[in-house]
Amino acid sequence: MTLRSAFHKVAVAGAGAVGSYFGGMLARSGTEVVLIGRDAHVAAIRAGGLFLDSVRFQENIRVEATTELAAVADADLVLLCVKSYDTAGVAGQMAAHLGRDTLVASLQNGVENAGIVSAVTRHWTIPAVVYVAAELVGPGRVRHKARGDLVMGDLEGKRTGEVERVAALFESAHVPCRVSQNIRGELWLKLILNAAGNGVTTLARTSYGEVSRHPFGREVMAAVVREAEAVARAAGVELPGGDLVSTTINFAQSVGDALSSTLQDILLGKRTEIGALNGYIAETGRKYGVPTPVNSTLEALIRVLETTALDGPR
Repeated sequence: MTLRSAFHKVAVAGAGAVGSYFGGMLARSGTEVVLIGRDAHVAAIRAGGLFLDSVRFQENIRVEATTELAAVADADLVLLCVKSYDTAGVAGQMAAHLGRDTLVASLQNGVENAGIVSAVTRHWTIPAVVYVAAELVGPGRVRHKARGDLVMGDLEGKRTGEVERVAALFESAHVPCRVSQNIRGELWLKLILNAAGNGVTTLARTSYGEVSRHPFGREVMAAVVREAEAVARAAGVELPGGDLVSTTINFAQSVGDALSSTLQDILLGKRTEIGALNGYIAETGRKYGVPTPVNSTLEALIRVLETTALDGPR
């Protein structure tokens, strides 16, 4: 069975920057894709295609688009790309439309989304770690600035074959996708990278690269990492090896002038995912009796900033 026949159609639920990038890459490779997104974005894609301004190419991609979650009905792979705070609600809306054998993959920030989706939809869900710097620069237009790879795995280790099928589909679309035997640790690693970078860059109103070059920025990022490592150890998480402070600083430097998703949300007057990032680390720390003063402070300050940002874009 070929990959094309194994996955005849892919639906992207939550076609923002991340969903549009990965859905666009699949569509560009010849996979039938439907992007499910907001009105203006969908209208622009229907009228003129999805324009993907990548670090490797600039191309207008013809792809189906709709605002209706019911469009997942005839897909055999659904990529859930909504914000973490919308996971349960969107999963509940699409549950009735999922086919019996439909695979779902969570391409989201945070560590608990796949479990939430599985519980709500009764569909086994693949957790994926997303590494991409992308932003919507206008309806129907995505700018890709760095990375663009995925890590997937099976938390229970019982359906690795299906994870490998999905990974192979992405690989065929020139999207690097690694299958990990320690996906929980990989999810926590990405959580730590996000927690260290997003809060600091948002409060500083600058890019990952700029913060990573500033000694005070690096100091705060390192403190976030050390707290998160202590929480992960208390929770029994096996983190990938190496010096995670260095890994975090190197990651920030690698994405350069890209803005974090949290800062993008603040600048657009939108709600952020800070609760699933620094907030999750602080919450888990309280559960296991591990102090997290830096993560707690970053969450609190972003909550204040978020409240004022919700008054509207600046």
